[in-house]
Amino acid sequence: MPHLLHIESSPRKQRSASIEVARAFIDAWQAAHPDGTVDVLDVWSEAMPEFDGAALDAKYAGLTGTPLTDEQATAWAQIRALAARFQKADRLVISAPMWNYSIPYKLKHLIDVVSQKDLLFTFDERGQLGTLGHCKAMLVLARGVEVGDAPDALKSSEWDLQRQYLDLWLRMVGITEVGHIVVQKTLYGPEVDAGSRAEAAARARAMAATF
Repeated sequence: MPHLLHIESSPRKQRSASIEVARAFIDAWQAAHPDGTVDVLDVWSEAMPEFDGAALDAKYAGLTGTPLTDEQATAWAQIRALAARFQKADRLVISAPMWNYSIPYKLKHLIDVVSQKDLLFTFDERGQLGTLGHCKAMLVLARGVEVGDAPDALKSSEWDLQRQYLDLWLRMVGITEVGHIVVQKTLYGPEVDAGSRAEAAARARAMAATF
């Protein structure tokens, strides 16, 4: 039974292009996989521990083999519970708007919390090894302007820290099979925005069948 985890990172909800296209993808995926299950982790409503104080101390206690205090154990239990949702999934969808050519801080918060040794990665004499190699990922990325592979400066891929960072993080945790659905020009007026969303949603439905 396939299990899909959707990381939802836009606070705009019903107005969000990334959520709209991701839901089109997930609806089509569920139609193709009627036995599949879906877990939605909304970074704006999920209670995530601050990664400081007890949580940070728990991390380093674990690295050195030092017993955890009660406060550290409580903080680490929250982190393990969030990471378990990634470990359980064999399909991962991350929908994200582009903020300042990168990702929303709440999504970065989640990534920093769950990216811990012996949870989403480990390391030994061979180097760092991700633990999510069993999982496939789809990135649904929305941008207000056009950013990507093109000759002029703004469209150069060097501005696209949104996709570059998420691709790098997915490799870090062991996911090598990654698809991309990009919605561009959502700030170019209602007509262009609607057309971009419709085109991306159609691509999403087509891609979902083989995901």
